[in-house]
Formats: sequence, C-alpha cells, structure tokens
Amino acid sequence: MTLTPHELNTDFEWQDRTGPFRVLSEAQAEQYNRCGFVVLQDVFDPQTIRELIAEIDPIEAKMEQLVRDHFDGKMFIVRADEITFTTHLVKQSPRAKSFTELPFFRDLAFDLLGDDVRLYWDQAVYKKPGTTDPFPWHQDNGYTYVEPQVYLTCWIALTDADEDNGCPLVMSGKHRAGTYAHQMTDLGWDCSIGGDASDQASGGAAVDAEEDIVVAPVRAGGMVVFSSLTPHKTGPNLTADDVRKTYIVQFAPDGAHVLTRENDELKSTPCDNPELQYPILIKGHAPEAKPS
Repeated sequence: MTLTPHELNTDFEWQDRTGPFRVLSEAQAEQYNRCGFVVLQDVFDPQTIRELIAEIDPIEAKMEQLVRDHFDGKMFIVRADEITFTTHLVKQSPRAKSFTELPFFRDLAFDLLGDDVRLYWDQAVYKKPGTTDPFPWHQDNGYTYVEPQVYLTCWIALTDADEDNGCPLVMSGKHRAGTYAHQMTDLGWDCSIGGDASDQASGGAAVDAEEDIVVAPVRAGGMVVFSSLTPHKTGPNLTADDVRKTYIVQFAPDGAHVLTRENDELKSTPCDNPELQYPILIKGHAPEAKPS
C-alpha cells in the first residue's frame, strides 16, 4: 500500500509538541509525535460513562430509525443495524456539551494543540453486532479538509473495544507527511486505494503491514488520542450481541477553516459555529476563567 498526497497538501511540515505538558507524560507526548497516536486507559470513571451512554442511546436510536424509514436503511456512511454516526450531540444534549468542556480535554488540547482551541466536531459511532465490513483506512482530515491540517481526535470508548468488536487500527508514523488523497467507496472515504511504488517519488508513503499497522484496543472509559492526520480504520464487529459504542470528540486550533472547491475555486469557511464549535481554551485558560 502506498499513500499519496492530497492535492491541497503541498508544503506541510509536522511540528512536534515539546511541552511543558499539563496532562500527558513526556513519554506519551513523544509517542504522539512519533507515532501519531497514544492510548490513554481509564480516563473517565464508570458513572460518567454510564450517564453518557444513557444520554446518547435514545438519540442514536431515533437517528437510526429515521435512516430506516426515510433513506432505505443507508444514508452516506450510516447503515442501519450495522454502523451509525450520530453527529452534533453537543447541540442536543447539555450533558454531552458539558463532557466536552471537562478540564481533562482542556489540558489535553493545550498539550497537543496550543493556547487557543475550539471544539471542531463531535459524534457517537455505534458498530452493531454482526457487522462484517470494516470502516476503511482514512484520515479525519480526508473527510473535510481543514487548515491548519493538524487537529485532535479523541476516540472515547463507551464500551470495551477490542479486535472482536471493532477497535481502532492505526498506521503508526504516517501522520508526519500531512493529508493524503482519499477515494470514496461504499463504506466511506479510503486513503489506501490507488497508490503504487512510483508515487513515492512525489511524496507518497509506503506502508508495511507488519511494521506500521498497530492494533489499539481500549477499555470503556479510556480513549485513543490521534492526530487528524493519522491514518486509521476500525475492524468488523463479529460478536453476537456486543454493540461497540464510541463517542468521538475533536478539537481544532482557533482560526481553523474548512477548504472546499466550488466551481474550481477554493472556498474557505471558518470553524467557528457558536453552537457547535465553541471555544474551550482562550489564551490557555477556560473561556470563563480570568488569568491571574
């Protein structure tokens, strides 16, 4: 497999995070810089996770029923009874919004992004039992191209995630070249299609399945933290009755904007929707806090 650069990715240079760090250890930050991800176990207590699941479950069920009733069971990458993506929970649930504003996220965002950070996106992803298809290799920045290209994804396990029910697999170290080209498939955008060895001359990255691909199981209450540029996928859920539940929360530097093409011209849209992309850090502090 060879990953090839995205057409907009022409001069990217990865910048290591060097600290000081508020919540990560030096070793964890070094792994994030080198590999593009780090697994943090037991971040949230069981009661917090139970309350979050109780909040999300009925919203997800309502969304899935809508897809069944009005879209013949499939809407973009949502497939009823297989995999669902329930977006913008912060707009529907005060508990979800409060969760994204916890001090842990502020400190993690400070460590890996900087002083001024906004929520960028949030969604619950439920992978249902008997789902045989994986979710394809992709970078989060391959779905919507954001500048600056580096933002942060927190893949929070609401239930235990392992190889049996579809935990993440990560391409270690492949984040440092920036965003890759993606192609749309029936299962979603895929960055692993279309490259060959000749592409390396133009900035492509070869992937060794044994050396570069890492399985990242995580217990309920933990998370896999990865860059928006880290290629990753999730496997099938081959269990009989285990719904793999995940809440994904993403943060971007203040001033980030989405680039899209309209009539062969690039359009820039600020990531500053006040309901969905609110500040969580201003000059290194919570928005309501006054620096001493």
